[in-house]
Amino acid sequence: MKRILAGLLVLVVLAVGALYVARGPIAVALMKRSLPATMTRDVIRDLPDGLHVAICGSGAPLPDPDRGGPCTAVIAGKRLFVVDTGEGAARKLGLMGIGSANGVVLLTHFHSDHMDGLGNVALQRWAGYNTQTPLALYGPPGVERIAAGFNEAYALDAGYRIAHHGAAVVPPSGAGIQARPFTFPAGADSMVILDEDGVKITAFLVDHGPVKPAVGYRFDYKGRSVVISGDTAASAVLTRMAKGVDLLVHEALAPNLVGVLQDGAVAAGNTRRAKIFADIVDYHTSPEAAAGIARTAGVKTLLLTHILPPMPIRALEIPFLGDSRKIFSGTLWIARDGDLVSLPAGESTTTRKRLLR
Repeated sequence: MKRILAGLLVLVVLAVGALYVARGPIAVALMKRSLPATMTRDVIRDLPDGLHVAICGSGAPLPDPDRGGPCTAVIAGKRLFVVDTGEGAARKLGLMGIGSANGVVLLTHFHSDHMDGLGNVALQRWAGYNTQTPLALYGPPGVERIAAGFNEAYALDAGYRIAHHGAAVVPPSGAGIQARPFTFPAGADSMVILDEDGVKITAFLVDHGPVKPAVGYRFDYKGRSVVISGDTAASAVLTRMAKGVDLLVHEALAPNLVGVLQDGAVAAGNTRRAKIFADIVDYHTSPEAAAGIARTAGVKTLLLTHILPPMPIRALEIPFLGDSRKIFSGTLWIARDGDLVSLPAGESTTTRKRLLR
């Protein structure tokens, strides 16, 4: 019996050793097998008709290993609208299987963390999908400067890629970004910026001073509705625009936890960083204030994003939310990169699933 066991043990060791030696070729074989499905993956193609919200970045400027910079993709029918393009936006969209060939970008304001991924979003759309026209970039006045700046920064890169791959693969006409600014009429705090193919997008002013202009967006499609707040303090305009919507995607900063960061900066002797932590509280919205807005507006589901501060420990969500669930009795979620929230046309349901593990 001992000889048999010893023999089996030798066979197991040899098998494990053989697998270890062959792990490289096995990995290549698995890679070859999975690539066709990966390269043809198209989440938008397979979604039911309706409004869908994909979180391609739920973080803020502070380093967070689990959250990219602010980025929210809205899919209306088969059309893609990306609201803000924070750091890592293109990477997250790609990992989620959301192709940007027919996508446009809408900026809420011009803080760097809301647009520092814009160049790569435009590049991936152009080089990845053989697009013939530049990426359309909607935003309030000033968006022209943003587009021009990124176009200049990426001009050399575009030239290299055209020279290397050829104009048939990367058409020169598709490189870069084309600004589509909108200006609010005198005395108005909201305006429709797009109304076609059943999709209506309304931009509205929010309170993110001294950042001006700063806007949020409302999307309406086939009886379903979504409002995206952008960065803002509690806003009466936003409350009005969110009246009765199916989903409110609202930024959230927890003053109690930011206060912990401020105290830590003081203890470390970093008074400049402590000053920044003290300043940012007044132009953002607490989770409890966002819950109050959702309750007043009669929102069905509240999704908190632009999470400040980062929460490396899951249990921090408890002090982050505070009394939010007591204030708002509807569905309340904390956004995570890779979330997909679906509002099918002709229904009243709102569901959430993960596109990233």
